[in-house]
Amino acid sequence: MQALTIQQVAQQTGLSVHTLRYYERNGLLEPIDRASSGHRRYSAEDIARIEFLTRLRATGMPIRQMQEFAQLFRQQPEAIRDRRKLLEAHGQQVQAHIQELQHNLEVIQWKIGYYKGLEARQQADATYSYSEINERQECLAAGRAFMLECAPQEGEADVKVEPQPEEASPSIAALVSDR
Repeated sequence: MQALTIQQVAQQTGLSVHTLRYYERNGLLEPIDRASSGHRRYSAEDIARIEFLTRLRATGMPIRQMQEFAQLFRQQPEAIRDRRKLLEAHGQQVQAHIQELQHNLEVIQWKIGYYKGLEARQQADATYSYSEINERQECLAAGRAFMLECAPQEGEADVKVEPQPEEASPSIAALVSDR
């Protein structure tokens, strides 16, 4: 592969020219080779490092930790264990974030199911009249029950509650009687 210009690398990686310069200036990348004109020329190895840094950043690793990783890589290549530990700690944080997002998605899916239940109730019962107050009360009561169902009990594995989008939204009485 031939060396690429900063504009080509920006286009290939989706990073801005400014970000690429920032990464180099702040020690995330080794100094990039230059052409006789003084323009940066990125190698395949540089691009691979940039792509890895992009993944670290996309998963929320702070710039300081990225700098620490890059410094270990350059200044202490034998410090494999330290780099591994840094990545393991970050991996644990990413996993915790994924679990939090998964739980939030379950709540959103439950709410969608709740609204589908309201829609079904409106279609099935011509006398049904929507009331914001009723919705708040039902949703709060059912939402609390949902949250309790989702919370792992002592000695249990994580409990996964699937929303019931095709059924009418459960009333608090139905949620309590299922226990």
